[in-house]
Amino acid sequence: MNTLSKRASILALASTVLLACCLNAQSAPATGALELAARITPTAARPEPVRQFTFYILTKSYADIAKEVESANVVPSREKFIDGLKVSPELKTWLKGHDTLDLMTPDFDRLLTPDDVIQVPEFLLAYQRSNSGGVTKGLPKPTFTEAEKKDQPEKYEKLRAAYLSNLKKFIGANPSTMSGIELELEAVNPQRKWAQLHSDQQRRVQRLAPDVAQTKYLVAKTDTDLDGRASIQGLPAGDYWISSLSLEANAGDRRLRWDVPVSIQPGQTVRIELTNLNALDTHTAPAP
Repeated sequence: MNTLSKRASILALASTVLLACCLNAQSAPATGALELAARITPTAARPEPVRQFTFYILTKSYADIAKEVESANVVPSREKFIDGLKVSPELKTWLKGHDTLDLMTPDFDRLLTPDDVIQVPEFLLAYQRSNSGGVTKGLPKPTFTEAEKKDQPEKYEKLRAAYLSNLKKFIGANPSTMSGIELELEAVNPQRKWAQLHSDQQRRVQRLAPDVAQTKYLVAKTDTDLDGRASIQGLPAGDYWISSLSLEANAGDRRLRWDVPVSIQPGQTVRIELTNLNALDTHTAPAP
């Protein structure tokens, strides 16, 4: 065989080997498999399998999905919330300048100054009510009437200004008289409404997030058997999360949810254990 023939044979062999490698690469599976085992260990007890429980394979963390839903169901800002309250402008200004929205905490009076009581109508009325009945000795009394406000406005304003000035001095000299003022502020206390807004938002998120997860991010789902095991074949290679969504798996004193990342490689089977260690216990922390 001459030199040219040898070279041709070598090139043909190399082409055959290269073609075979390409065919093998093309025929290699682009998917992988997942096997999981889920167990819960109650306090001072043996691990128990999570039986007949549905797990969801998502392309996004369920915690992030919940945040996505939350961002579409936002609560008004604190300042906007205060602007929408049906209270005096003076009380709105006071609320914006302080870190609390709860006017009924036991030590609320410590946040107030005599000026606050005089300038905020709701505080003034609450102070007057909490010190009514003649119990507080030396308390200044108004010497003007509402009728004078219309008939003799100048006299009314003069007498009112004198009353407020005397009352301010009295409060400054007797700060203990502000104790109990919070009991008279229930009608204008914004804390309950503020807490209700956040509670309603969380309920909306808890209701909507599972639907969003299953319509936008679901790849597969599987149910565990009586041994707490499940498997999924033919998962495209990629990064996923094994999630129980908003469902809880219960055993003894444990209430667990999972949102565990997993990476699927082509042609490989990934095995993962779902336990207390990689779960969120809803008895000890808020779940997404």
